[in-house]
Amino acid sequence: MKRGLEWLRWGCLAAAIGVLVVFLVAQGQTFDVSYGQSPTRTDPIREGEAGELSDTTVPSVAEMTALVAANPVTRLPGSIAQWDEQQVRAAIGATDVRILVAPPGLDEAERDRVRDVENANITIMGTQVTGDPGQVVADRLTGWRAQFAAGDVTDLLLFLIAHIQDRPEPPDADTIRYRQPTAAELEPVVADLRATGTHGMTDIPSAADAFPNGALFVVLPRQQAGQPIPDYGSALTSVFPGKPIVVMYGEWVEYHGPQAADFAEVAAAGFYGQYSDRLSLYAYPQRNILGAYLDRVTDVRYAGLFDRPLPYQPFDPVRVALPALPWIFAACAVVFLVLTARAVRTAAQRRPGASVRMAGLTALAIEVSGLTGDTTDPALTRAIATLQSAREAVAENLPDQHVAALLDDAEAELDHVAKTLKRREYRPVVYLRGRLA
Repeated sequence: MKRGLEWLRWGCLAAAIGVLVVFLVAQGQTFDVSYGQSPTRTDPIREGEAGELSDTTVPSVAEMTALVAANPVTRLPGSIAQWDEQQVRAAIGATDVRILVAPPGLDEAERDRVRDVENANITIMGTQVTGDPGQVVADRLTGWRAQFAAGDVTDLLLFLIAHIQDRPEPPDADTIRYRQPTAAELEPVVADLRATGTHGMTDIPSAADAFPNGALFVVLPRQQAGQPIPDYGSALTSVFPGKPIVVMYGEWVEYHGPQAADFAEVAAAGFYGQYSDRLSLYAYPQRNILGAYLDRVTDVRYAGLFDRPLPYQPFDPVRVALPALPWIFAACAVVFLVLTARAVRTAAQRRPGASVRMAGLTALAIEVSGLTGDTTDPALTRAIATLQSAREAVAENLPDQHVAALLDDAEAELDHVAKTLKRREYRPVVYLRGRLA
């Protein structure tokens, strides 16, 4: 009878671990859904065919070298990059940092001439910032918005200057501030949208695939860095409720309207994550940028994320059984806990201290299992497996030091889980205090 209970106890633990592994693996499973080929253009466009090159030229390398030697900041005609001069000047301090600012849309030969100016510590072409050790790029929406809505490269410059001076990198800051548009600013925009559906650009690219039910478009020039910009998107959503609204500031495109909370960041992150490098270097017309953004919106819609019901899914036993797995795990854990507590109370044990500690850690593992997630599940699984190894070591009469080492490892894993969950009461030193007293 006793041996049968031991088999049942360890069988429940094995079943609990197996169920936990299946549940964790199922969380990472994905499936692809295709609704058909997106109609957006997929063939490559050669340089110069999208209007991204300007007629602006730059001086010779010798002339630019002389200009940089004479001035800490050299701006070539047509340059657009802006920054907070007070912050950048304070960051530079007494360091001899020289900045060369060139316009966007240069061809390859002109870009090479700018790069050949060796006495410039930092080179800016368009809003692309390079220096030692290389190019600095924004990696979040706030950085892209400042760069493309206002040509603001303050954060990029501060990061590169800190690297040149071997200082810790400064924290990212959102330099764009919105303000409510005045009545005088809003009235002509609303009038144009009621009349034609567009403001600021008459030749809007086709949006039939991106917004099948139509959309409103507001296209504005690049904004002044450091100054609050009018928040037309929020203001217009109250005037045109339920209508998709696309607002463009310079090279920055943002979406307002239905599903904006879910859709706007998905579209913007996908678009600027792919094209920010080219947009920062070249002088694309706003119409071409808007057209590429609408293509990205079309791709998102064809991916089935919005406006389309999910297609039929074949029967998947794991997916059907998934809701029951936590209950199965809990049942196995409870049986294991009850049998372990019984064994602790009734069995004549060679090492009572280790056994009590083992039971307490097992109870703790079971209790926190319902609170864990992606960041803590691996540690919990390792703790449970280590506890099982400790029990096998006790059953095989292995040295006390080996059992204690296994319990130390399990306790460390559970302590990591409690710290990650920020639940002090589940730290082993706190949880076991009463049980091991």
